Amino acid sequence: MYDFLYELEHKWFKDQVYLEGVILVQINDNANPNKIAVIYNSKSGFTQKYARWIAKAVQADLLIGKKTKAEDLLHYDTIVFGGGLYAGGINGLKLITKNYSNLKDKKIAVFCLGATPVRDEIVEEVRNKNLNVQQQESIQFFMLRGGFNYETLTPFDKILMNLLKLKLKRKKVLTADERGMLRSYTHPVDFTNEKNIEPIIKYINE
Repeated sequence: MYDFLYELEHKWFKDQVYLEGVILVQINDNANPNKIAVIYNSKSGFTQKYARWIAKAVQADLLIGKKTKAEDLLHYDTIVFGGGLYAGGINGLKLITKNYSNLKDKKIAVFCLGATPVRDEIVEEVRNKNLNVQQQESIQFFMLRGGFNYETLTPFDKILMNLLKLKLKRKKVLTADERGMLRSYTHPVDFTNEKNIEPIIKYINE
């Protein structure tokens, strides 16, 4: 059922300044002693929220995926990428997968967001769709629950979601996830919880 999973996503730390996820100033070389980068793509803010929590917890540099190039990641030891799901595809993950040959020796974690409850079979399906066998061997994959807010979508995304809405309304029998999805069109949902990042933080610190 991952087709119904959508993430339709100043001074933070002692030595770094952030604005909208872009590193503006790095005061000294000790600003990020752990050499960790957290990169995210977000449209409605759910992925951004998780990325900020993670970056703050491990004192990582926080980067916007669409403004980040592969060469920007080469000096990091640990890379964490987060993006929302669109028909099972993780938004912006090609930054990692297309440049995997240059990043494979680093510690890499990928997390994605969906609006419905996280289930093992969905996690497996999404992982297999987004990472090949070799990538799965070295990239730790996580799935977190995000949210859905129709009003924050782009016009194009609204068209896509309206098509999904029509498809659901034509079904005679709906699953609990599908009923919840329909309700969320008029009643936005936000299931983000800072506790959900604990497995990711544990992996980073191992």
